[in-house]
Order: sequence, then C-alpha cells, then structure tokens
Amino acid sequence: MKSPDPYTPGPASGAEVHKSDEATWTLVMVRDLKHPPERVWAALTDRAQLKEWAPFDSDQNLGTAGTRAKLTTAGAPQAPVSETTVKRAEPPKLLEFNWGDWNVRWELEPQGANGTRLTLWTNINRHYIAMGAAGWHVCFDVLERLLGGQPVGRIVGPQAMEFSGWHRLHAEYARLFGVQTPGFPTSRADP
Repeated sequence: MKSPDPYTPGPASGAEVHKSDEATWTLVMVRDLKHPPERVWAALTDRAQLKEWAPFDSDQNLGTAGTRAKLTTAGAPQAPVSETTVKRAEPPKLLEFNWGDWNVRWELEPQGANGTRLTLWTNINRHYIAMGAAGWHVCFDVLERLLGGQPVGRIVGPQAMEFSGWHRLHAEYARLFGVQTPGFPTSRADP
C-alpha cells in the first residue's frame, strides 16, 4: 500500500440524506469522475480493483446478477464477513447488492465525452451517517486517483481516521446533515 501522505480530502460535498425512518437513513453521494463508465464499472465490480479503493474485499467479481460473494470489511479489527448476492447488474449503468445489513446501489451516467457521474445509494444507521459519508468521500477520492494512474493506496476504517483531514471532513458532513458525531471528537489537530 502506498502512503496516504500526499492525499488530503477536499470539503464535504455531493451528499444528501433521505430519512425513511428513525434508525436507518439513506446516504446518497454523487461524484463526477473523469473516466468513462466502462472503466468505473470495472473498478466497482472487479475484485482486484476493489482491493485498491473500496471499504470491503470481495471473493468474487460483482458484475453479474445472481453472483454470490463474500464481502470482508477492510481495515476492521476483526474483519467482519457478510454474504451477498448481486441483485442487479446492468453494465455499465447499475449495480445493486447488500453489504451486511446495508443496501448498496451504484448508478453510472455518462458525462461528456469521457466522464461518469457516479451515484452511491446506501442505507446507514443515522448515528453513523456522517462517518459513512466521510468514509465514502475518501474512497471516492482514492478511486479517482486510482483510475487516473496516481494511486495513493486504500484508505479505510481506522486508518482513514488517522490521517490529516478526516476529522474535519466528518465534522463537515455532520453539520451538512444536522447530526451529532457519536463517541469521539468531531475535530482534531487537522490543518
């Protein structure tokens, strides 16, 4: 893995929350990438590429509906494993599966000649919605750099919280969503 030192996340942006009930909310994150949908699709579905940027590993490629896979949370102290079945796969436009208790839906829309608007829909416990947004923000940044040929290495889990900028980003999403951040300070000595 490469050092995350050259990377600092930008400001919180491109995210909103849909509140369906008291406990679980849906996080919607949108990112415009400078790469065609076919390349982005490969990064979302190819298990080797997922290991470079995603917060989970998969024992199978995820690009075909009906595929059964084991997803292992990356960077977690006890590496929880969940089984999933790809619900929908419409290359290079739509991918749906579960990751543990979370529904995950990826939508890819062509932008200009060679770009992609990537939209993630995932349900998250409302107490952790800002943390989830900050984590996915970092993953999207790592994905963009990977696709651009300038990988910084996967930055997930506790490792993500240790580098400069994460706590600031987490606090910005908490303010954006109007929530409190649970269990630890919302800012550290981030520049």
